[in-house]
Amino acid sequence: MKTMKNFAIFFLFCLGITGYAVCRADTSPPEEVVYQATIAADGVQHVRIEGGSDFFKPNRVIVKVNVPVEFTASVERSLIPHTLVIQSPEAGISVDEKLSSDAKNIRFTPTAVGKYPFYCKNKLLFFKSHREKGMKGVLEVVQ
Repeated sequence: MKTMKNFAIFFLFCLGITGYAVCRADTSPPEEVVYQATIAADGVQHVRIEGGSDFFKPNRVIVKVNVPVEFTASVERSLIPHTLVIQSPEAGISVDEKLSSDAKNIRFTPTAVGKYPFYCKNKLLFFKSHREKGMKGVLEVVQ
């Protein structure tokens, strides 16, 4: 009898997750929010990044090459885990961090001009990844 009760709870949980995914399927893509970093008195380009239900804000960040960058990154309070990934070793950028509602400082110095994607790599079972659902952006490194 206990096994049947556990199965029923599991089934309802899965049904709820499926319903949530269907409801979120028709959401429109997030609008572009651009942030142009400036060099602070400490010589660092400070950027505040917030994430949440399938978004990063800003989702386009412009920084200068060969100047240190510090992302202060966090996500909305949620049971769903999120990450921030920027993998462009050719440009001196290698970020793969778990995020929480507590802000985390992430430092790197981009060494090459270009556009580099950032995203959340997480995915739940057979659903679309957070990146596919819109939790992504572009780091643009300029002269």
